[in-house]
Amino acid sequence: MSVSHQIANSPPPAPVPVFGKACAAALLCGVCLLVFAPVLLPRGPALAGVAAGMALWLWPSRLRWLGAALFGLGWAGVHGHAALERQLPAHAAATEYALQGRVVGLPEHGPRSTRFRFQVDDTAAMPPAVRGRVFALGWHDLGTRAAPPARRHLQGGARWALSARLRPPRGLLNPGGFDAERHALLEGIAGTGYVRPAPAAQALGEPTGLPAWRERMATAIASQVRGDGARFVQALALGDTRGLSQADWDDLRALGLTHLVAISGFHVGLVAGVAAWLAALGWRALPLLGRVWPRPLAAAIGAVAGAALYAAVAGFALPTVRTVLMIAVVAAARCTRRRATVGQALALAALAMLLLDPLSVLAPGFWLSFAGVLWLVWCLPGRDQHWLRTFLSAQGVATLALLPLGVAWFGQASRAGPLVNLLAIPWWSLVVVPLALLGTALEALVDGAGRWPWQLAGWCFQVSWWLFGWAARSELALWWLPQAGRMALLAALLGVFWLLLPRGGGARLPALLLCLPLLWPARARPGPGEVELLVMDVGQGLAVWVRTARHQLLYDAGPAAEAGFDAGERIVVPTLRALGEGRLDRVVLSHADQDHAGGVAAVRRAFAAPPLQAPAGAPVALSQPCVAGQGWRWDEVGFRYLHPPGPARYVGNESSCVLRIDTGYGAILLAGDIGARSEALLLQAAPQSLRAQAVIVPHHGSAGSSTPAWVQAVAPQLAIVSAGHGNRFGHPRAAVVARWQGVGAEVLSTADSGALRVWLGREGLQVREQRVFQPRWWDAAERARSAAILSAVKQAADGPEG
Repeated sequence: MSVSHQIANSPPPAPVPVFGKACAAALLCGVCLLVFAPVLLPRGPALAGVAAGMALWLWPSRLRWLGAALFGLGWAGVHGHAALERQLPAHAAATEYALQGRVVGLPEHGPRSTRFRFQVDDTAAMPPAVRGRVFALGWHDLGTRAAPPARRHLQGGARWALSARLRPPRGLLNPGGFDAERHALLEGIAGTGYVRPAPAAQALGEPTGLPAWRERMATAIASQVRGDGARFVQALALGDTRGLSQADWDDLRALGLTHLVAISGFHVGLVAGVAAWLAALGWRALPLLGRVWPRPLAAAIGAVAGAALYAAVAGFALPTVRTVLMIAVVAAARCTRRRATVGQALALAALAMLLLDPLSVLAPGFWLSFAGVLWLVWCLPGRDQHWLRTFLSAQGVATLALLPLGVAWFGQASRAGPLVNLLAIPWWSLVVVPLALLGTALEALVDGAGRWPWQLAGWCFQVSWWLFGWAARSELALWWLPQAGRMALLAALLGVFWLLLPRGGGARLPALLLCLPLLWPARARPGPGEVELLVMDVGQGLAVWVRTARHQLLYDAGPAAEAGFDAGERIVVPTLRALGEGRLDRVVLSHADQDHAGGVAAVRRAFAAPPLQAPAGAPVALSQPCVAGQGWRWDEVGFRYLHPPGPARYVGNESSCVLRIDTGYGAILLAGDIGARSEALLLQAAPQSLRAQAVIVPHHGSAGSSTPAWVQAVAPQLAIVSAGHGNRFGHPRAAVVARWQGVGAEVLSTADSGALRVWLGREGLQVREQRVFQPRWWDAAERARSAAILSAVKQAADGPEG
């Protein structure tokens, strides 16, 4: 038979499996291409992509993977539009509503406030704009130190009638900072707000459902477990981390153990294994059951049921859902007598997750969960070796393989993590967690029966926590890393892949070099005589980081509120870490008001207590007062205080330290919260010292500052306002903005631009808006701006008659 005849009669190539690994990878690529794009695909092309992709995906051919990618692109676009439509319109003003609904999840009670999620009833009695939607609310104590009883009685699963002032989700945006708008999108939060004191909120019934059961269990643990271990037993048994303090989280991050305290996929797998063993044991004890349903199938169903139950107890966190899906896939293969490898189960679980919620790729847990299992499957493909060696190999692979993702998402890595995990994983997972779950199961059956298992779990945890405590507080435990770009992450992932290749896969030095851009990214610093500023987006407050060639200064530290928000801890410190700064040479507080000085304690703790300057008489532990005429030079850049004159009585805003920064290319003025009176004094004392290329607008652009004479004297190219979006003071005032624009200044506000980065040097004055530099299709400010433009265009098209 001729070769041509054999080729002609050869069977056509087999089509790619519909739910195979190739289609799962292609679907993921299509979803990521849309989700991580700066703009959202319009609804029409997205729907077309879904239809065309589905047709190509289901058609039996070798191009099915292309259809899966196209489907993923369109499917993510459809979900993106649906997620934005569930939120209040980005341009909507804060509005008060009378609401009825249910508390979902577990409320977080603080000394002066409570934070909770509230799902409004989907009934005709509720306003259409909020009907059936979930809101993140705060309930704050006003005017009294005594906690109102109603707030304290708020429980998960309870129905309430209350009045709340609601607004669209809007977050602060800083380099390396938490993206609150992305979090709201992922969690399905339609808006944020706070409970109004009048009319008084009323409970409409007893708590019911799973949240109420979790609340009861958490209360039982707190009352029956003595010592500090109670809060960790709550976290390990129920996924309830409300009791963990910021110090606890700092210690867990330093030890690399956060994945164990929040219920992990590994714990779900253990529960599934125990449930399967119990089901098989029951079938062995009652052989007649085998005639109705085979024992292996019963064990498979038991594993899925146990995993799903534990995931429900934990609130269906992403790692638990991923593990449940994988167990369900393996169980389904078992029930249909099909052999499914771990890789195939992982691919099917990924397909299920992406089809249910393609936006889940925005969550770090998605990547850490799936990537961790994928690396282990690839590097340890069922090797027959001693269990201890397997465990050590798995820890080594997980530590190295997940390092790039951890650095990219969190900007840090735990040096102590690899060693601590060797002890914590077996002790917590095989001792503490089973005891905590045993107590929960017994308590669910009989009140008070869970006391001893819970107490034993708490004692076992405290023994290990005491051992780990010294390591967590060591300066060498946590490695902070500067923020790097996406290409650095991709290069590091390639380097890790190279390092984990089998022996003989090539030299290791090039692989290490590929990791350097992520672990030690290049950082451009100002040259001699140049200066760089970062005006952080801290809401209604001020925090400005100033850097020269070899020195850095912080001017104000952002606000802190009794409700628990501390800008120093949550914004200033993480932002400086993301910029690669491990020290501060000086901290200057313009004055002692909470919106400027609230975060200073957290900043000084994080950066080894740098010298602190503030006005004389300010109620802060200052190292030296700021006085007009005082100055210093760093790297050919001059710093000089213009205000307050000394000696002078401290009078709050009007005593603000006004700092002038002089370079060979111009000057920058940091004016604190001075008002018209102090501006007049400065105009009299040193009018020639006021002219500057850039200025931080005094007092957030209030009507009591930025007088016409002062604005004329400064006459900057750039005027920056640090203010909160939609703040109750109306800052910046329209008249003040117009005044600065009248002298030719570009006026930018952190409320609209996010953090503002300013350079003054040999290339002149430059500015970067964080929301422009870091575009995201869910950006509330950009969507509000687009809505305003469309509205203006529509009004112009309609004409005055419309």
